[in-house]
Amino acid sequence: MALKLDSPIEYIKGVGPQRGKLLRDALGITVVEELINYYPFRYIDKTKFTLIDDAKQDSQFYQIKGRLIHLEEKGFGRAKRLIGEFEDESGTIELIWFQNYQWILDKAVLQIPYTLFGRLKLTGYQKSMAHPEINFGTEQSQQALRWEPVYPSTEKLAQRGFDSRGFRKIMFQVFQNINPHVIDETLPAYILDKFKLPSRADCLVNIHFPKDEQSLARTRQRLKFEELFLMQLRMLQNMYLRKKKSRGYPMDQLLFPYKEFFEQHLPFALTAAQLKVFNEIKADLISGVQMNRLMQGDVGSGKTIVALLAMLWAISNGYQTCIMAPTEVLAMQHFQSLSELLLPIQINCALLTSNIKGTERNQILKTLESGDLKILIGTHALIEESVRFQKLGLVVIDEQHRFGVEQRAKLWNKAKPLLPHVLVMTATPIPRTLAMSLYGDLDVSVIDQLPPNRKPIRTLHFTEALRGKLYEFMKKQIAEGRQVYIVFPLIEESEKLDIENLDMGYEKLLEYFPIPPYQISVVHGRLRPKDKESEMQRFVKGTTHIMVATTVIEVGVNVPNASIMVIENAERFGLSQLHQLRGRVGRGADQSYCVLMSSNHLSKDATERIRTMCQTQDGFLIAEADLRLRGPGDLDGTRQSGLLELKIADIVEDQPILYAARKLAEAIIRKDPELKHPLNVLLKHRLNDHTTENPGVIA
Repeated sequence: MALKLDSPIEYIKGVGPQRGKLLRDALGITVVEELINYYPFRYIDKTKFTLIDDAKQDSQFYQIKGRLIHLEEKGFGRAKRLIGEFEDESGTIELIWFQNYQWILDKAVLQIPYTLFGRLKLTGYQKSMAHPEINFGTEQSQQALRWEPVYPSTEKLAQRGFDSRGFRKIMFQVFQNINPHVIDETLPAYILDKFKLPSRADCLVNIHFPKDEQSLARTRQRLKFEELFLMQLRMLQNMYLRKKKSRGYPMDQLLFPYKEFFEQHLPFALTAAQLKVFNEIKADLISGVQMNRLMQGDVGSGKTIVALLAMLWAISNGYQTCIMAPTEVLAMQHFQSLSELLLPIQINCALLTSNIKGTERNQILKTLESGDLKILIGTHALIEESVRFQKLGLVVIDEQHRFGVEQRAKLWNKAKPLLPHVLVMTATPIPRTLAMSLYGDLDVSVIDQLPPNRKPIRTLHFTEALRGKLYEFMKKQIAEGRQVYIVFPLIEESEKLDIENLDMGYEKLLEYFPIPPYQISVVHGRLRPKDKESEMQRFVKGTTHIMVATTVIEVGVNVPNASIMVIENAERFGLSQLHQLRGRVGRGADQSYCVLMSSNHLSKDATERIRTMCQTQDGFLIAEADLRLRGPGDLDGTRQSGLLELKIADIVEDQPILYAARKLAEAIIRKDPELKHPLNVLLKHRLNDHTTENPGVIA
């Protein structure tokens, strides 16, 4: 039966209703078109074979020619497994299957030549492979392939026959029963000609059944370019539509309280970078178009004061403002610092979190709805239905990626009839490639300068042998009136990670810093908010000398007197997280230190992370290194953003393609922003289903 692109997957030979439901539930694949866009993630060169004796790299994949010389089931119940022995002219290797191996017993014949493919496991001198693929010579579709595709799968899918071999069989069925001419082109002819790209139909055949290495490379380049180009085009068009259609509240008055605060009560002169960014924000607020701006700035660069000036500008024009923070600790920090700054001009601000209840909460909501409360600071509690503004004009979001799209949209809706101006702050420096992919539809401002009185933080790498030296140094600093952070990656014992944890670390610390004379605060995520706040306040007030904590202090604690940050098991943290933690010290005039404690034996990546931390304090250089080492999917927030769920492109490896795609998208939107030209009709159709209905909401 001929298949169409919109044919349900159940129509494919070998799928059927039950397996079709599995594909729908596990991968969201419902029709043939979605299936053929499920790409392999790597390929096996079927012409390359390795002798068993020459296979020496643990966890590497090898293809071996030889014979099965033994096959036997062992164990009982859930521990039942199939053990095999495979030999070639150079030696033998053990094979093991833990489930779904009946088909092997049915097909395998001892002493017959087979091809084996799998990941090598080295245990001493013993070589083995778990769940290797064996080619029994029955898949005619695969025999002519030099480059055999390998598809992403899961244990559940593999158990039902959807391992890589199963996907290859299904793809073969699809392309045997579909006319490639029904696969429409998605890029205009002028783009294909400009970049010499193959057709989409040819690419979809070749990505699953490559003819040769060169055509596979061209195919992958075309599909990567298309994916990145359409992403950039969509974001740039969203930006254009927002600026054209999303009117913003006009704020062109220079009145109290902004004027008085700026001229008389600004606690310090703004740096040139702060002034530049504020002028960009001010231009947005005056323009009458809704602002959607990302303000990037390293830890301590002064983002908060710039945000406050923007809020006072909005208030002087008769509007209310709010700050939404991802954690109660950070919301409290903003509330305390802003309350102090606003004291001279007597502008009230309030804190609203889930822990504020009763009369206090009712009073906050009443003054907010009446318009008397001008600044509200809080967590996700701000989006609750009971929170009503009289005239919300500006929303400031701290660490935007920690909030979901729906949460943010609920906040925008509190500002009807127009959408509020939006200022997103992040203390996580974002590499250009990642910013282009995550925030490509936002205007971006960067505070790339620290206040002039900041001393560089000295970063040192210690191993366990130097712990005594570290503790003596800490005692000396405490005797001089300084305070110390000690951060641990875990709270309690983990069988998976053999690392120090907070509880054990605290007990060990008491041997060197007994109570009294020393005082120690302990803070972690499992404490009740009230207890956590109490411990933090003891440290902020200087009552305690040392704060032992988990990464709960990564954001939101500002203690100028704390001059030492000790990070235990530093090799377990990512670069950006290490940089954020280091930024908790260096807030005062004294020399500050960050000590990275690690084990003696470090992986290559861990060595590179610690070396980078010791060599630079430039957040953008660190972010670039983190992106290179970890990839975008492992960085905070990129997974939940939904914008980096790329099928084939990689924004680290494919930077030249991304830049070319962005440049082309900019040129098209500049000349034909609504894609009305006949040459761009394909692009318009492609974007119509994806462009956000509300261009004012940051997706």
